[in-house]
Amino acid sequence: MPADFLLHLNMVLKKKIIRFATKFQERDLEKSFQLDYCIPVYHSVSDVDLAHLKHVVNYKNVQDFEKDLDEMSRFFQFVTWEEFKDFHAGTFKAEKKIALLTFDDGLSEFYFNAVPVLLRKGIYAINFINPKFVDNKELMFRAKASLILEKIIATNSRNPEIFKLLDISDFAEKTLKQKILKIPFEKQKILDQIADLAEVDLEEYVKTQKPYMNLEQLKSLNRQGFGISNHGWDHPLYKDLTLKEQIENTQKGAEFLKENQFLTDGFAFPFTDFGVGNSFFDQIFQHEYDCTFGTAGIKLDSVTKNFQRIPMENGKSASQTLKEEVAYFNLKKMINRNQIVRK
Repeated sequence: MPADFLLHLNMVLKKKIIRFATKFQERDLEKSFQLDYCIPVYHSVSDVDLAHLKHVVNYKNVQDFEKDLDEMSRFFQFVTWEEFKDFHAGTFKAEKKIALLTFDDGLSEFYFNAVPVLLRKGIYAINFINPKFVDNKELMFRAKASLILEKIIATNSRNPEIFKLLDISDFAEKTLKQKILKIPFEKQKILDQIADLAEVDLEEYVKTQKPYMNLEQLKSLNRQGFGISNHGWDHPLYKDLTLKEQIENTQKGAEFLKENQFLTDGFAFPFTDFGVGNSFFDQIFQHEYDCTFGTAGIKLDSVTKNFQRIPMENGKSASQTLKEEVAYFNLKKMINRNQIVRK
């Protein structure tokens, strides 16, 4: 059988097993949640279509985001960055299990849509940013892929040069989407070529749409008490970098943060920390970093200062997402697979 088919089959089976196991979860998430901390991660909150995100992030609208916060508030105590660090140092006592709300990528909807809700509810959040995209100098490569896809689908483009570049003859939307979204960080120049062929003006898009926050907006958030921290310089997949490149990308992001008096003691991996070895963490924690973050859901890590976050943009409510995560954790625990062990 083709590898893609087997992967799809495994994912379908996994989802069915998790849904079945979720039915037996306790209603009280605070009791059933296996860890003493919960770290949800979002990217954007928007009531309108965002061409640069809609094919890569299943972002929530403002109403659903607010419902998520209300649901999580029933089971967890939202904390600040300092409280989170103090909690794990044993110097901060919470009334119940804690939650640290995180956002990634420094997208402008955080400033305009999420922050008003957070201020009204008195909830802190930390945003992990890529300095390369601050002030809308360029689009991140996955955002380029989404924008290009949206234009090709909307115009029903059949430019043969695009299909030649992608090495496909199938004009099906599904095939096109798979190919474009699989273009990796190191081959992102192909996206620029496709954009030209599809008549997508990337420079004009970032100039007019302003998908990312600018420096003054970031400083404003900082003054209001929100956290701004490190997501790497330009959002690569870290497992595809050499150790030297991993450190350089991280430190380049940290230099921008330090220069602008943002938080320099945290780091959230772009995409995932899958495949990142102990050598990276050994070097990082020799500097001023206190915590790093992955996105593997409820899972322990052999690197005790690396915490796994729970992706929340999946079309489900917060309580359903957390129940499924707990169910999956328990299933993994039964076969001793609930911890990431690094080499």
